[in-house]
Amino acid sequence: MSDTTVKKEMSFFDHLDELRKYIIRSVIAVVVFSIIAFIYMDVIFHDVLMAPSRPDFPTFQVLCKYFNYCIGEMNFKLMSRTMTGQFTMHLVASMVTGVIVAFPFIVYQLWLFIAPALHVNERKNVRGIVLGISVLFFIGILFGYYIISPLAIDFLANYKLDESIENSFDVTSYISTLCMMALGGGVIFQLPVVVYFLSVMGMLTPMFMRNYRRHAVLIMAVLSAILTPSPDMLSMLLMLTPMYLLYELSIFVSAIVYKRKLKEAEQN
Repeated sequence: MSDTTVKKEMSFFDHLDELRKYIIRSVIAVVVFSIIAFIYMDVIFHDVLMAPSRPDFPTFQVLCKYFNYCIGEMNFKLMSRTMTGQFTMHLVASMVTGVIVAFPFIVYQLWLFIAPALHVNERKNVRGIVLGISVLFFIGILFGYYIISPLAIDFLANYKLDESIENSFDVTSYISTLCMMALGGGVIFQLPVVVYFLSVMGMLTPMFMRNYRRHAVLIMAVLSAILTPSPDMLSMLLMLTPMYLLYELSIFVSAIVYKRKLKEAEQN
């Protein structure tokens, strides 16, 4: 009896019990990596989390060297205004690090739960999906960390309504903003994956995406302006370019799915 048949014969509660096992494994992986991050948080905090707030950050060095976009010291102070503030940030930063590092394992566990319910051909068609999702996620994280975050921090740290106002940010605000930017990049870079599944379901075609390319570019330009706090053209282009490349990659992915579906229809 095949795995597919077994899955079909499982009751709703059997599926829940099966899912629970994969969730527990994922949670254990997150906890393990979070504990490791908690132990080494002094290094992570200084060399990773605080790095985008310093002028020697690689992004600022490249922008200064090749685009004449140079910055000085960040004009802000980080403070902890509650007694548990720093410890809470220690825990939160550890958990976020644990989730990011364990992400491929979490996706793999989700795949193990879904895969037995798919037909053999369907499994072949999504072969490498775990690797693809993970690679895109980490590229997005790096994009959010190296492009979005430093530009946002530089703009917000030096933005003043009046010179008499001093920028003093709570450490929780700084870390949450940085994490939101990085994780947001990871989510944005899942666009080709979303397009793939929509194309498989017949809800999206490459012709539709090509026909509405101009509309998509306009929407991406608006999003770039919204997501990039700094109003200069360079910052917007740094945001818009990868989004456009992702859109073109998504068209390519949708075209592959469309051609495969046409071929299967001809064979049937």
